[in-house]
Order: sequence, then structure tokens, then C-alpha cells
Amino acid sequence: MPLRLVIKQYQDCQFWLYHRAMAALPIQLDRARRTPLAAQIYLAIREGIENGRLGSGARLPSWQDLAAQLGVSRGTVRVAYERLIAEQFAIGLGPAGTHVAEGRSRSSISDWSPEAPLLPDLFYKFGNAPLPFQMGVPAQDAFPFKLWSRILTRQTRHVAAAPVTYPDPRGDPELREEIAAYLGLARGVRCSPSQVFVTGGFSGALGLAIRGLELGKTGAWIEDPGFPLTRTALGLAGLTVTAVPVDEEGLDVAAGVRLAPKATLAVVTPGQQAPLGLTMSLPRRLALLTWARRNDAWIIEDDYLSELQLTGRAAPALASLDHGGRVLHIGSFSKTISPALRLGFIVVPPELSRRFGEFAACLAPAPAAAVQRGVAEFLRDGHYLRHLRRMKRLYADRRESLLRCLEEKAPNSIKLRATAGLAVVILLPKSASDVDIASRALQFGLAPSPLSPWCMQRPRQQGLLLCVTNLNERRLPADCRRLLELAR
Repeated sequence: MPLRLVIKQYQDCQFWLYHRAMAALPIQLDRARRTPLAAQIYLAIREGIENGRLGSGARLPSWQDLAAQLGVSRGTVRVAYERLIAEQFAIGLGPAGTHVAEGRSRSSISDWSPEAPLLPDLFYKFGNAPLPFQMGVPAQDAFPFKLWSRILTRQTRHVAAAPVTYPDPRGDPELREEIAAYLGLARGVRCSPSQVFVTGGFSGALGLAIRGLELGKTGAWIEDPGFPLTRTALGLAGLTVTAVPVDEEGLDVAAGVRLAPKATLAVVTPGQQAPLGLTMSLPRRLALLTWARRNDAWIIEDDYLSELQLTGRAAPALASLDHGGRVLHIGSFSKTISPALRLGFIVVPPELSRRFGEFAACLAPAPAAAVQRGVAEFLRDGHYLRHLRRMKRLYADRRESLLRCLEEKAPNSIKLRATAGLAVVILLPKSASDVDIASRALQFGLAPSPLSPWCMQRPRQQGLLLCVTNLNERRLPADCRRLLELAR
């Protein structure tokens, strides 16, 4: 790493530590007391160190800053700091300031951890490198990182040098144009940039859709099995969620009408059903559109894999058949570039553009401009489509390797389903616990996803989702052997 970046990171860290220390120092001076002001400052800081409010290494405010904050002379603060240093509660580092000594604080910043993991059935741990079989993460060894780094660095410089003003909350105009052009070419969706809104990933797009449609406490259909995050989000928004079964043709529209006839929303994954990978048939698509039109209902299309169809050509998006303005199309760059971007988009019918623009401006503005501009350049210069073509070939090869390995290790003892998007599904007997198997697999560095949390109706199907994106072919036989041992 260049020295200037190391220095910048150190300065940013010190700036953060400094402001944390300022916030953790509620020093109240009592000038009526006989205790000298310097002693009161010393005791307050010492107490903050001992009870853990000031962690080891935290930078204390400068003499001048603390004196101005407390309304005392710099000499008074200096006396307090010198006593802290003499008693080894703090260390004086000259121009680098005064810091809390290591080991004197009861706790430190690095000791912090959340009380409980979020969505444990979906994410085993945030921020860690992907493990074999982990869902939702593209290949780490095949992304053009050098090219992407150059693009992102260039766009970061441009944004930093641009006039300081509020960016368009609907998203960077250039990125919205590129997304509209891409959707017309690859997904058959005819839309204008004014219909496209850039969001914080799929979750941000779903949240904007729920707000913008103003559904209140009405009912919603979701696929069963279906994405647990979607189910949770709709429930948090106050909607009554109904699980509609999925068969070989996709969402069973007739079952949805029978189970929840007054629903006003359906959330579907018609391109490649999540998690089973089935493509919704044309008759089912037309039936769903007819239901929405007749019932004044809405359809949210989660196009989570875009055109990453590993066999044949991807079916056009459901929104390409919508002539009544009932479909909201959601996509993201999480599976194709990186989930760390937190970048997605939603395409709304033209008559909803103004209302969604107001919601975006007030409640859900688009993410950082530099990332948006970087993705726009990646799309504009053709890198994105070339990358997708390479990934489709790579993932298809890795899926075949996984299937071959599983069939060699257990030709008759497991039931495989190979059409699940970027994953292979191992179906387990009802007596098994896929959650338990997945939990034990983590101890061996494997991260299959249990299928049962995706299901609502009981008895829930037991199974394991094995994503093919981050397989190591040299380790694959050993990984498959270990996984099958756990599954037995």
C-alpha cells in the first residue's frame, strides 16, 4: 500500500478516536468546590479510563481544545494531563497528542460486538471472506479488480474535484441512462432514465417500493419457498404476508387467488426462482399480469440474477410484458459485481416517477456518487457485459464440477436438483435438520445455506443450497466428502 494511503488511514483512525474521546468526556467542573479544577479534570478523565468509556489508545483532546470546551486555562489542562501521564493512565506522544495507555481501560473499542447476529439463517457473519458454497456472493478470484480499482479511483478523484453540492437523490443521471440502456438490451425492458431510481441494493429498492406504493396494511403474496429477507421486510412494513406455493411453472397464481383474494401486491422472482431456479412459464406470467390489472394490484419483480442464466439464454424480464403499468422491476449489482457496493435499482411505471422521486429525495436517497459513476463507466465501456459472459462460462464449469463430484461421492444416497440458479440443491429427508448440518459445516470452513428457512408452509422441505461461485477445484473433493458426511 502506498505510504500516503497508510498515513491517510492512520489520520482518519486518529480523527475518529479523538472524537470518540471527546464524546466520552462529560466533564462537569464545580468552581464552588475546594478541589482544584486541574484535579477535577484529572479525576473525570481517570474515571472515564477506568470504567471503559475511554478505550485503550483513544486520543485525548488537546490542551487548547479541552481548555476552550471547559472554559479554563491551558495550564490547568496541562497539569491534569501531566498527572495522568505520571501515573501511567496516559502517554504523551508530542505532536501526535496524548493517548490513553494500553491496558488501563477496562474495555477497548475492538472489544465491541453486536448482541446477536442479524438474519442468521441468511448471513453467518458479515464482513468475512466468502467460504465455499456460500450463497449470494460472486466469484472472488475472477473479478477484474485492477480494472475496477482504476475506474473507481478515477471517478473518486472526479467527484472530489466537482463542485460541492447535493447529488441527485434519484441517482446519478449517467448511471440511470446506462441502466435503462442495459435493461433494454439484456432484459427486454423498455424504459426511460426517468423511471430508474438508484438504491442501496435490493433492500433499498424494496423499501422504496413499499413506501412509494403506499400499500398500508393490505395483503401481499410471496413465493414459497422464497427469499426470507423479502418476507421479513414485508412483515416489518405491516403487510399481511401469504405464502403462495411454487411448482414447475413458477408461482401458482390460482392458489394465490384462493389463499388471499384481496392481496394488492405480489413479489416474485420470475427469471430464476429463488431458491429453486425455475423460470416462470409464459402462461403463468400472463395470468399474474391479468390478476394485477383486474385487482388494481402491483407486482414487484426481483430480477436478482439478471441475465446470469447458466444454460441457454435468460428469459426476458416480466416487466417486458407489462403494458398496464403494474410491474416494478428491481435489480442489483450484488451478484454480478459485489454486494459490498450496496448498489441496486428499481424501474417504476412512468406515472409513478414523480411520487417515487419525492420519496427518494426525502427518505431513501441514492448511495455515494463515486461508486455510481464507477459502475456507470463499467457499463458504458462494455466491461460489464464482457464480465457477465466470462462469469456464465466459469460458473457453468464449476457447477458441472460440483455435480460430478457429488455424484461420485454419493451416487444413490442424495437427491440433487441442478437447476437452482447459481446453486445446486441437495434435498434431504424430513427427519434431517438442514439448519443443524449447515451450522456444523461452518466449523469446517464450509457455508452451505439451509433450505428450510426459505419455506413457510409446514412441513418445511429440508435441503442444502450449495452456491458454485467460490469453489476451489483442488479442495472440492475433500469439501464434498466432508459435506456428505455431515448430511448423512
